[in-house]
Amino acid sequence: MNDGREIDFGGRRIALDERGYLRDPADWDRELAAHLAAADGIELGPAHWQVLDFLRDYHAEYGLSPPMRLLVRELAARIGGERGSSRALYRLFPEGPAKQACRYAGLPRPLSCI
Repeated sequence: MNDGREIDFGGRRIALDERGYLRDPADWDRELAAHLAAADGIELGPAHWQVLDFLRDYHAEYGLSPPMRLLVRELAARIGGERGSSRALYRLFPEGPAKQACRYAGLPRPLSCI
């Protein structure tokens, strides 16, 4: 079983798990997030960063990544219903807003994701 991989980025070796999540959250920075997204064909814009910043703040406060339902509810309340809707989030993060955004944010995979 593949237990992960490493990437070279910014003169550093970054360890990832088998699903592409950071093994060490201390490795995260905004440039690495942009690099991970670019590898998936996504250029992070302001709307992406609103989600990533929310996820990082939420994780810092509660020690876990929010499940999708909570993510949608909280983002809708903070940035507006349509921009925080699940449809809008899937346009930003087509592989799944909770899991893909958490990967770019340097956070663990949400517990509710299979």
